[in-house]
Amino acid sequence: MYKQVIILRKDLHAGKGKIIAHAVHAAIGAMRKVDDEIIEKWESEGSKKVVLKVRDLKELKDVEGNLKKSKIPYFLVKDAGLTQLKAGTITALGIGPIEEKKVDKVTGKLRLL
Repeated sequence: MYKQVIILRKDLHAGKGKIIAHAVHAAIGAMRKVDDEIIEKWESEGSKKVVLKVRDLKELKDVEGNLKKSKIPYFLVKDAGLTQLKAGTITALGIGPIEEKKVDKVTGKLRLL
């Protein structure tokens, strides 16, 4: 089984629309890092997605470090700074789709958004 994981920071003071847009950026960016064959398998299984939360940037960076160690591809979203947040603010992280067992080893302790 494959799944995609989106991780959002809870400490940012941004509107719901902005947060949703960044979740979508994370999903698309992460998907672009995956082979078409995996995407096809994931889609045939129902395109499972999970949205999780972290408290702050430090916790997100900890997850990123664990993804690097595990050699799991991911996509980090940074705000352009045109509206509510400063340019370069890291807001979200997208993973996969990837094998569920692999991603759960890194994200299994995070809570649902």
